[in-house]
Amino acid sequence: QVQLVESGGGLVQPGGSLRLSCEAFGFIVSHNTMGWYRQSPGKQREWVALITGGSTTKYADSAKGRFTISRDNAKNTVYLQMNSLKPEDTAVYYCNRVDGNYNWGQGTQVTVSS
Repeated sequence: QVQLVESGGGLVQPGGSLRLSCEAFGFIVSHNTMGWYRQSPGKQREWVALITGGSTTKYADSAKGRFTISRDNAKNTVYLQMNSLKPEDTAVYYCNRVDGNYNWGQGTQVTVSS
């Protein structure tokens, strides 16, 4: 049974950092292109970053230079290191397979506020 469990969110001041984790169950993340997404209140879910099976990474313009996606194959976990956070980064963050989404997890709330 496929399950995605996101964690690591929280309240952080502007300019701060957070590291999000996404542990996958029921499939192997390194065999897939995995992505991080986010959804703010009243907005559609948007893609933030992805990592391919070959470890190529791509980022949305809003994330370039500030966010880093990575993967730990032994832990079957994908990470999103977020630095220089801005209030507009406030959202619920999700991970999922890019090519054919699985059921979404519960996400992890990131709030950037002073």
